[in-house]
Amino acid sequence: MEELVRIAALRERVSGWRRQNLKVALVPTMGNLHDGHIRLVRQARDAADRVIVSIFVNPLQFGPKEDFSAYPRTPEEDRRLLALAKADLLFQPEVEEIYPGGYQHSTIVDVPELSGVLCGAFRPGHFAGVATVVAKLFNIVQSDIAIFGEKDFQQLLIIRRMVTDLCIPVEVHGMATTRDADGLALSSRNRYLSAEERQVAPRLFAALEAARQEIESGATQFERIEQSGMQNLVEAGFRPDYFSIRQAHDLQPVQDPQAEIRILAAARLGRARLIDNVKVARRLA
Repeated sequence: MEELVRIAALRERVSGWRRQNLKVALVPTMGNLHDGHIRLVRQARDAADRVIVSIFVNPLQFGPKEDFSAYPRTPEEDRRLLALAKADLLFQPEVEEIYPGGYQHSTIVDVPELSGVLCGAFRPGHFAGVATVVAKLFNIVQSDIAIFGEKDFQQLLIIRRMVTDLCIPVEVHGMATTRDADGLALSSRNRYLSAEERQVAPRLFAALEAARQEIESGATQFERIEQSGMQNLVEAGFRPDYFSIRQAHDLQPVQDPQAEIRILAAARLGRARLIDNVKVARRLA
């Protein structure tokens, strides 16, 4: 696996692949890789001839009181996992390479319709930071395909809207959330959980599943179901930000009886802020 840190060197390598008519896939990450990331890499491997994985802890998407400096970084283990997954190239730039003028003064990409709700309401500016760095990576790599997980469903929607609105020629593929055997969605921030908190953490998914089953059984009292979900999380020891039933295509409250539904939640447990979501399998009658 080749490792590069400079944009110019990456573009030269991709240009060579282009001359060979090879399809290129990008998997953007912030490192501290787990099995969910590796599944993304393997999906990219199946979809393209060459796979680039980026590792970049993006300061622009962290708030002033968030965990940028403490975010777990495991470079040696990340390299080992990516080599085993047969990634072709690891792009691991410094902050100065991505933001040569300083990230505080960077041009910002924002998707306002989708960025201000749910997680965006609790993390102001977060999704503008995400959209900005992903737009930069798309422009740098110019891959044919980019692969993202559905655990952060709001992020996936924002990136898809950005690609459409800015006419960026990349196919954005989503992949189902990877979970531990007890249902907890894999996340780099799961490392923040104590042993006791790790035993509690699967109850976030359990609360989502209970709401999903209720809706699929015909319940339409969404506000009551949301309140019940919040109460379940509080009783389990979480500090929930939201537990919300939304239209999957725009994250608005359900108004269209034919709309696909997602149930989304974010809650704090100890030092960790956990997010998760589930798809409701059937449409409303």
